[in-house]
Amino acid sequence: MSIELGDAAEADLPALVEIQNHAVRETTASWSYQSVDIEGRKAWLAEKAAKGHPVIVARRGGEVLGYAYYGPYRPWDGYLHTVENSVYVRTDVHRQGVGARLLDALIARAKAADLHVMVAAIEAGNAPSIQLHAKAGFTEVGRLPQVGAKFGRWLDLVLMQRMLNDAANPPG
Repeated sequence: MSIELGDAAEADLPALVEIQNHAVRETTASWSYQSVDIEGRKAWLAEKAAKGHPVIVARRGGEVLGYAYYGPYRPWDGYLHTVENSVYVRTDVHRQGVGARLLDALIARAKAADLHVMVAAIEAGNAPSIQLHAKAGFTEVGRLPQVGAKFGRWLDLVLMQRMLNDAANPPG
């Protein structure tokens, strides 16, 4: 059965919550210590939609395998044309192409929105995510040692970026 991609819907929220909370509890893919709940994710999804920021879900046979989204890189106007992405995939389907499909779809949506740069901020020990982004055309542009902490240890952050267009000047 093939992987289908689509926009996230309220019916997907239980799966999104489960995937996110696993990342919070068990991994350094999320640097949050706080679990999320259905109501919080419902508000988050509505806010994403209101701002025109996609949340893309990968499904197989109607079952959610993972999701990806982008949002503002930083909150100031000068960063208007730059977004930061996040990709989360259920652990039982890692290395099956789900993350790559989600990231490719997210890049396509960002290009269609006339965005200029997509940034990924990845924990330095997360080699699979770094490799996923590199295969999608991202390049490492910096490392920030010990800027985070989780599970009793310091975390280094790898910054990667991908140019989405070759515009010499910003629109407008």
